[in-house]
Amino acid sequence: MAGGRTIDRRQLLASGAALIPAGMAKAATARAHRAPNYIVICCDDLGYGDIGPMGGTAIPTPHLDRMAREGMTLTDYYAPANVCTPSRAGLLTGRYPIRTGLSKVLLAADQKTMPLTEVTIAQALKPVYASALIGKWHLGHAGERWDPTHYGFDFFYGLPYSHDISPLKVYEFDRSGQIGEWEPDFPQLQQNFYARAERFIEQQGARPFFLKLALSSPHLPNFPAPGFENASRLAGAYGDTVIEIDAIIGRLLAKLKALGIDRDTLVIFTSDNGPWFEGSTGGMRQRKGGAGYDGGYRVPFIARWPGHVPANRRSNSIAMGIDLLPTFSAQAGLPLPPDRVIDGKDISPVLLRAGATPHGELLLFQGEDVVGIRTQDWKYVSADLYMDHFMLLEGRGYPQLYDMRQRNEDYSVASLHPDIVRVMQGRLNRAAAEFASLRTGTSPLDRQRDAPRRRNLPPIWRSD
Repeated sequence: MAGGRTIDRRQLLASGAALIPAGMAKAATARAHRAPNYIVICCDDLGYGDIGPMGGTAIPTPHLDRMAREGMTLTDYYAPANVCTPSRAGLLTGRYPIRTGLSKVLLAADQKTMPLTEVTIAQALKPVYASALIGKWHLGHAGERWDPTHYGFDFFYGLPYSHDISPLKVYEFDRSGQIGEWEPDFPQLQQNFYARAERFIEQQGARPFFLKLALSSPHLPNFPAPGFENASRLAGAYGDTVIEIDAIIGRLLAKLKALGIDRDTLVIFTSDNGPWFEGSTGGMRQRKGGAGYDGGYRVPFIARWPGHVPANRRSNSIAMGIDLLPTFSAQAGLPLPPDRVIDGKDISPVLLRAGATPHGELLLFQGEDVVGIRTQDWKYVSADLYMDHFMLLEGRGYPQLYDMRQRNEDYSVASLHPDIVRVMQGRLNRAAAEFASLRTGTSPLDRQRDAPRRRNLPPIWRSD
């Protein structure tokens, strides 16, 4: 960006060519002001502890290890939800998923789709950026306008939902409409997704682009591609698919370098939520769909942008998938949608300078219920899953406050910090009140809130 105006990459190439005889320094300056490309690789159900940069040891991930050495790893990054559909809605819109009306996982028979009034990253980056979503969509598959090209994307190739839901087709759309549909070749799915992504990147030439490569692995069942079967000695077929994902990252980074756009491209690697029946949470509590604990929300995050994102850095500044839209918009010099609440923040200072988080708090939802609050130092959880119950902890006298500087949720320190408990309960109650009007129904927690409080509890344990 120069003088507050986004510069078209084709103009930059032309001006750069003219400047070469005058000296390489001026050309390098012009290059530094290019609008960056954005590539977001979002895996499906990849756990925090499944890859080397987050501390995993069971599955070799040399390309992701290299990506982390060449970029920034955020250790305290949260997916917008602990299950798929709301998480993807939050990432694309910069808003807590309850604002989009998508708080639960959509299945094949569901008639709901993300409202067409939502503004996605692809729409926020227009008209400067070309955009594609390749891989898994999972934001609705009903009606004639369900596909991503109706949400700002120029191209879509992929699945309407997870690869364990049927009936299932692979679709291709561009702005003119549907191009085709095919039966999925499950072992080749991730390879096909990458091939289409690579083709899209090659086709853009000088124009900046946004690509979301939404791999549908390692979501169960696992379908490792030929050549990756039995590649994992310790983690079975699940590990095979993670090794395949790692190989895809290696191919992508090599392609960017071969095209000469390596230093113009911010690549982000992450996951939509924590692991399901398999995969590693890295020792964190609970899993995908697991109430307010970190195992369902805290996921891998690596950012690489040579010359901009510092190499071999780790940051514990809290961030969330809702931050990508405002971050990309700010870096590209484009405005945020003015007519709606954007919950995310521009985390450029975190990514580019390992700065402090812009968030005072992050909210964690179980469906439409606020069940957790995370600040930089503290975590408060108000509900948990037990047997077939979704239950409030506060009314039982079990306030769950965690000191996140200790890196775990094994022991509540509520008895040691009653003042912090009061503050965090106040934050949670204010958040619940803010989003109450957006709820579409009741939850099991409502009945518990309305039930008589347990008697004879110390005042600090009561949230009323």
